[in-house]
Amino acid sequence: MGFIGKEPQTGAYNMLDALTASATASYSLTLDSTAFVPESANHLLVSLNGVIQKAGSSYTVSGSTLTFSSSLASSDSIDFVLALGNVLDIGTPSDATVTNAKTNFVSTSSVAGLQIKGDNTTGGTLQLNCEQNSHGIKLRSPAHSAGQSYTLTFPTGNVTADKFLKVASVSGSGTTGVGQLSFADAGGTLVQTGRTVISGGNPASVDVSSCFSSTYDTYLVVLDRIESTVDSQNLSIRLRNDSGSVTASNYRFANRYFHDASTTENTQSNAADKFTITNDTDDSSNNGGLQGIMYVHRPADANTMTRMNFFHSFFDATGNDLKISIGTCNYDNPEAHTGISLNISSGGVRDAGSITVYGIAYS
Repeated sequence: MGFIGKEPQTGAYNMLDALTASATASYSLTLDSTAFVPESANHLLVSLNGVIQKAGSSYTVSGSTLTFSSSLASSDSIDFVLALGNVLDIGTPSDATVTNAKTNFVSTSSVAGLQIKGDNTTGGTLQLNCEQNSHGIKLRSPAHSAGQSYTLTFPTGNVTADKFLKVASVSGSGTTGVGQLSFADAGGTLVQTGRTVISGGNPASVDVSSCFSSTYDTYLVVLDRIESTVDSQNLSIRLRNDSGSVTASNYRFANRYFHDASTTENTQSNAADKFTITNDTDDSSNNGGLQGIMYVHRPADANTMTRMNFFHSFFDATGNDLKISIGTCNYDNPEAHTGISLNISSGGVRDAGSITVYGIAYS
C-alpha cells in the first residue's frame, strides 16, 4: 500500500551497547548496560568487519545472547548492533513512548477512565513504586467469588492528622455500591484526650489539663492505682479551667460507701469547694489503691452545669475492709471546664498510678 508523504513507522530504533570481539561466537546484548532481548534475529542489523550479516545464517539470537555462525577472533570488529523493534507491528507501543500527555484517561458516570484487569487467577492490581522503582505497594481488587462492585469516593476536605478513612452511610436513588469516605477519629468510640502518670515526689495534687473540649459531650475518666502515702486521708476531685483548679464552693455531691463488712456510710454536701470521692484511704502500697471510673458530662459547655458520676473501690485505713463507692457531683454554676485535678487532704499521692481521660464518640 502506498502512502502520501513519509510512511508511518512504529517501534524503537536502538543502537545497542558496543561489543568487543574475542575468541568466542556468543555475545550478550545490552542496552544502557541492561540485558536486551530482541523480538527475533530479524529485528537486528549486525555489522561485522564492515559487512552487514544475514540473520538466521550468519548469526542467531536466543534471549539476549547473539551467536555468530563461527567463533570470532580478537582482530575482528563488531561494528554495531542496531535493534529495529517491532517495525511492522502497530499494536504494541515501544517502551517509554507513551507520555503523560498521551494518557488522556476520561471517566464517565458509568465507565472508569482506567481499568487494571485480572488474568483469570489474580485480581486487577495497581502497584505504586518507590522513587527508585526497586519496590512498591499494591492495591488489589477483591476475588471474583466475592462478586463485589463498589466505588469509594475520597473526602472533599483536606487530609487531617490522627484520623482514619470512614465510609459514610449513603442513601437515595443511584447510590448502591457507592461509599463516601470521610475523616473520622481513630480509636473507636473512646478517644484518649489526656493522661497523667503519677511520678516524681508523691504530689498532693495531680492534674490532667486541657483534656475537655467541645469535641465530645461526655468523657470517661479512668483512675488506676491511686494510693495515699498517709493513712486515713480523703481523696477529692476539682474541675479545672484556663486559670487552674476551680475552688469556688459550687460542688454539690452525694456519695454512698458499701463495706464488705455489711456496713454503709454516706458523705454529702450542697456547697463544697471540691468533690470528695473517698473518706478513709489505706496507705498500703500492695492493695492496689483506688481503682475506678468517672463520667463527666458536658464539661466544656459554658451554658450547662458540669455533672460527674463515679464508681470506684478501695481499702479503708485498716487495710482489711474493702469499700465500694458510688456517687454523683454537680457543679452548680454553668461554666466551661478544661480539665480535672485529683487532691489529697494530707500527705501525697504515691508514685504508682495514673489518670486517663477519654472522649466518647457517639458516631
